[in-house]
Amino acid sequence: MLGRPGLSRTGSFRPENLGQNALHMIGNLCFTIFVIGVLVFTIIAATYEPEDPLFHPSTKITTFLTSTSNATFQSDNTVVRTGEDFMAANQTAFATFINVTDVAEVKEASTDETSSSGCEGDSKGPLDCKDPEVFHLMMRVAIEHFKDIHFYRFGKPAPGPEENTCDMAWRFRPKEGKTAAFYKDYRRFVINRSENCTLSVVSIGDYHSGVNARKRKNKNQKPGFEKSSGRQEQGGVSLPVVGESVNDSLPLVESENAFSRGKYLIYVGGGDRCKNMNHYLWSFLCALGEAQYLNRTLIMDLSLCLSSIYTSSNQDEEGKDFRFYYDFEHLKEAASVLDQEQFWQDWNNWQRKDKLTLYLVEDFRVTPLKLSEVKDSLIMRKFGNAEPDNYWYRVCEGETESVVQRPWHLVWKSRRLMDIVSAIASRLNWDYDSVHIVRGEKSRNRDLWPNLAQDTSPGSLLSTLQDKIEDGRNVYIATNEPDTSFFDPLKDKYSTHFLNEYKDLWDENSEWYSETTKLNNGVPVEFDGHMRASVDTEVFLRGKKQIETFNHLTNDCKDGVNTCKTAAS
Repeated sequence: MLGRPGLSRTGSFRPENLGQNALHMIGNLCFTIFVIGVLVFTIIAATYEPEDPLFHPSTKITTFLTSTSNATFQSDNTVVRTGEDFMAANQTAFATFINVTDVAEVKEASTDETSSSGCEGDSKGPLDCKDPEVFHLMMRVAIEHFKDIHFYRFGKPAPGPEENTCDMAWRFRPKEGKTAAFYKDYRRFVINRSENCTLSVVSIGDYHSGVNARKRKNKNQKPGFEKSSGRQEQGGVSLPVVGESVNDSLPLVESENAFSRGKYLIYVGGGDRCKNMNHYLWSFLCALGEAQYLNRTLIMDLSLCLSSIYTSSNQDEEGKDFRFYYDFEHLKEAASVLDQEQFWQDWNNWQRKDKLTLYLVEDFRVTPLKLSEVKDSLIMRKFGNAEPDNYWYRVCEGETESVVQRPWHLVWKSRRLMDIVSAIASRLNWDYDSVHIVRGEKSRNRDLWPNLAQDTSPGSLLSTLQDKIEDGRNVYIATNEPDTSFFDPLKDKYSTHFLNEYKDLWDENSEWYSETTKLNNGVPVEFDGHMRASVDTEVFLRGKKQIETFNHLTNDCKDGVNTCKTAAS
């Protein structure tokens, strides 16, 4: 034993076996690495939450909703885009507007058909608003007076309350309009007739003053004057007409037989309620898109919960109506939808009698493609309580994203709110520039926005704007600064205007107040934070020049320090 070396040379360490041993060791090492890799992958797969495709969208529309946060929307919640915002303004569709020369040609053609003014020596007699000469005068004066808009249609004048007044409506669009929409206005004209029967317009009333000329749109009714090639549509897509009376009554099923033959889709529960409006729309349009893909009627809950970020109470508020914020008339005319409350009444009345069946889906991963063969009368998607997997828009993720397209063209902003926008722009004669000034919490957070407070101070604004906006211009300021007197120094160079100047458009004497109260079963509706932000933004977007905070006023990044490149990508 003592004569043996300390380490005996076993068979495995013989020189002739070293290559084989090395191969075994390498193989064992590779297997170990493989096992570790599998374990790491398994752990990642078990804990990973897939990123919402919302934040890597494939279309121009979804790009607007990009956020770098989690599954909820944390970016700019104050700006909500709807279908009309993504409709390209086809300028050829707006090219055929009415000129003064067109009115003159019509007047010449009609001189032989009727008397000139119906005066016949009695200059003090009542004015005949139907007289072609009165009509032509009103059209000509309107075109000459409102120089910043194009006219596309004039309605026939209606008698006003006084003998020398006539009301007339017209369809128009601002000359430098960037949105694909028409507007309707109706005003009161005071007309003077001299002793020799010459007619002249003394004054034109304010926006929507000619109430007797306001009529419910009638597709079969011929307008007073319109160029033959004037159209309401571009490329087969209908355009919003702001200012028309709104009919957003609930659609009803014609009969029991029609109800029983119908196919329906409803989404129930989930975590979308009381989220911001961007989140709500993203989920709602997913449901609407699936309903269209399945060729089913969407059963929708018109009662919304308004997020606390929009309320004066800083609390989530239930009981808001979809129609306060969106154009339900357009939706019900362009898509198949029913109110949830009315649907369940009909379902309870006829479900057993007509043997109507329900197909329940409780997993958002069940794709619309798998439901396309379902024959049951009602498909109910039921969502649980665990966020974010209970968000409706999860249905439209993954492979479904290429199959179900969100029908943005079906959802427009409330025309009642847009009428307020039109009224404000009209008071500024559609001739103003606009500045969007972001202050609030961002201006107080020097860590993320180190220069914002200084760059949006009155002195800095005057210095920055002097090369961008001419002195003396009407300037509409859209801002989250609660004290608008902060911007008083700008009055030395500009005629500044803020949203609160136009409170009469939504106060208790306004048309908006009257119509929304009626819609809300007699209960007055608050002009809430979302409505304010929506109107403020839309007025800003109609300015001839539009100055943005993070594009023109400061070098700070919109989402904080070092995020400019991220936002741009």
